[in-house]
Amino acid sequence: MSSRDMRDKKGNLRRKLVEMPADVKLALEQTGLRAYYDHRPAYQRNDYLAWITRAVRQEIRQKRLNQMLDELKKGGVYMRMDHPASKK
Repeated sequence: MSSRDMRDKKGNLRRKLVEMPADVKLALEQTGLRAYYDHRPAYQRNDYLAWITRAVRQEIRQKRLNQMLDELKKGGVYMRMDHPASKK
């Protein structure tokens, strides 16, 4: 993909959308956090999924999934940064 193809008509950077893996979907549903996940902005949802799926080792993938779940449960946090819009 050339740098020109990575931008929309307004010049904003486009990101590849990451499909939600089955284990992430199951974890969100089992913990009752799916609604909190769905309420986050699209870029955050996509970033979380890309970050989790990029993990090479299973234990790192699980650690990242657990961090996402903890942040959704707590609210007000995104990738260990303050995110006031999601405060509970």
